[in-house]
Order: sequence, then C-alpha cells, then structure tokens
Amino acid sequence: MEMARPKSFERDEVLDRAIEAFWCKGYEATSIQDLVEGMGINRGSLYATFGDKHALFLAAIERYYGRALAATVHELESHERARDGIEVAIRSLADSMAHDRRRRGCLMTNSAVELAPHCRDTARTVAEYYRRTEDAFCDAMARARAQGDLESPIEERALARFVICTLQGLQVVSKVSADRKSIDDIIGVLLAGFGPARSRVSRTA
Repeated sequence: MEMARPKSFERDEVLDRAIEAFWCKGYEATSIQDLVEGMGINRGSLYATFGDKHALFLAAIERYYGRALAATVHELESHERARDGIEVAIRSLADSMAHDRRRRGCLMTNSAVELAPHCRDTARTVAEYYRRTEDAFCDAMARARAQGDLESPIEERALARFVICTLQGLQVVSKVSADRKSIDDIIGVLLAGFGPARSRVSRTA
C-alpha cells in the first residue's frame, strides 16, 4: 500500500507569508502567482491546503485577527492598574503605525475598506474582530473605573467604541502619512478623554 507523502511545509508558516502578501498589496491586487512566490509553495499545494484564493484570504485574516487580538488583550490585562494597560495597548498600536515604513496600515481595516461592503465573509470576520477588541477595552475600562483611574462621565462601552473607531481611522491616516507628531497628537487627545490618571505610563519613542 502506498503511503501518503507528508507535506513539505508547515501550514501556519506559509499562511503567515500569505498574510504578508495580502497585507502589502490587498486582496484584488494579489495574484495567485504572488501568493505562490511569497508562500514558497506550488499552486497544487496552495489549492490542496487552502482551497481557492478567497478561502486562503479568509484563513489569512482570521490568523491575523487572532494574533492582533491576543496582543491587545495581553497588554490590557498584564498591568496591575488597568488604566496603564489601556494606555500601553493604545500607544503600542500607535508605535506600530509610526514605525511601519511600508505604510501597510491594519490588515483588518484594509480588508474592511476593500472587501467588507460586498463580501459577507470578510464583513463577518472584521466585525467579530472589532467586537472582541471592543469587549476587551470595555472590560479594561470597567476595571480602571473601579480602581479610580477612569473619571470620564461617558460609560465604558461608548468609550471603547470611540477608541476602536479612532484607532482604525488612525490606521487609514497612517497609510498616507505616518508622521509621529500627528499620531501623538491624536493619541494624546484620545487619552485625555479618559480623565486624569493616578499612575503614568512611560512613553516609548
């Protein structure tokens, strides 16, 4: 009996390469040849493992979403003072924008703009990512208020939605110009809306 040959690649590794391809060029502009070359596998392996280009794209944004959400949740939950976690999470995202010389923005935001209006699967995935990120910020804000570090009269859910909207808008702006001063100004106004904090987070350049 002939035994099936093992795959010569790790699925997650080549999926990470697909993320880079879609992130740099967008869905429509990324060809199958771009993906084959970027992922380092042949067409047959691509189709056998992921299906068509659309299925590969959905797998790519779901993996990106999982990593991005995990990073944000870790930053929100790894500080004794919840307000510190909120500021670190927001500033970390701002830093990534300022340091991205390729001006890729956020893959989820890019996907929402390019595909969500006419692709239900993409819209569903992006909406879930935004909802879960919003939930994470909302929970952190509730903890911050309980600790006396959130004095805004606006309730936590509305504040969390404003944070997500501002950060996603900033991702779009950063694709045009990732000017650090502009990014810092926007983040400063966003954080000022939470009211004064007892503790301070050291700011990274």
